[in-house]
Amino acid sequence: MKHRATRNTRPVRTILKALRDGGLGSRRELAEAIKTGRVKVNDQLVESYSMPLADTDIVKLDDKIVELDSSSVKVYIILNKPIGIISTTDDPQGRTTVLDLLPEDYQRCQLVPIGRLDENTTGLMLLTNDGELTYRLTHPRFGVEKEYLVAIDGALSVTQVEELESGIELDDGLSAPAKVNPVLKRPYNYRIIIHEGRKRIVRRLFAAVGHQVRVLKRIRIGSIELGDLKEGDYRRLTLPEIRHLARSGVSDKQQRKFTPRTGKTVKQPTGSSKMVD
Repeated sequence: MKHRATRNTRPVRTILKALRDGGLGSRRELAEAIKTGRVKVNDQLVESYSMPLADTDIVKLDDKIVELDSSSVKVYIILNKPIGIISTTDDPQGRTTVLDLLPEDYQRCQLVPIGRLDENTTGLMLLTNDGELTYRLTHPRFGVEKEYLVAIDGALSVTQVEELESGIELDDGLSAPAKVNPVLKRPYNYRIIIHEGRKRIVRRLFAAVGHQVRVLKRIRIGSIELGDLKEGDYRRLTLPEIRHLARSGVSDKQQRKFTPRTGKTVKQPTGSSKMVD
């Protein structure tokens, strides 16, 4: 299956800054190189110091390809994971991973998945090399919402819905209250919103009230929705999306006060930051 990107080629930095960040010379030296026609992007002469540069562009200095530090460029990707794909960066068994769905250029960006999905779960995955954002979205203290569509046989009783919304005692502790609503979106018949990331938590919650999950799809993390992104496709997040995502899970007051690992926020139920749903 061929995977394709939807349109979103937002530039990440200027050519002069990219060359400078790559340690290829001083700002003055590199500006002079651009001015004298020694720099090309995708085999086209660079005519402006502020030319926008995407991390997939090929840059040449004196007709030699230069390797820029892709890890210094913050990359934010949303991907619709198909069934059977492994949501890790590498698999010892040689199975297809989410990184295999991306162009080779992204392999240098040191991307990691934010919130893994098991092999049989589909839907929204975020990948980034922004460690601070990863911490904010996965640490239980922030309670970032994750929304799923669920297909089960039969229907939940009123009592079972109340159990899910109150919290259920699992083998690794009490679950946080969830929000559960019926939906008419075949094959799905329920929507659940959680804000914790314990391993296979959604499947375990429904099993705890006597229902096996047949089909499971994540459609939202924080403020980012899957929307109409097709299965196997990906796109770059826009700057407004990144800004909203960075504010997910905390109030404006908490946002101003928080500093990673030292900030104080409302305590959330404990759970692994390496969520696999």
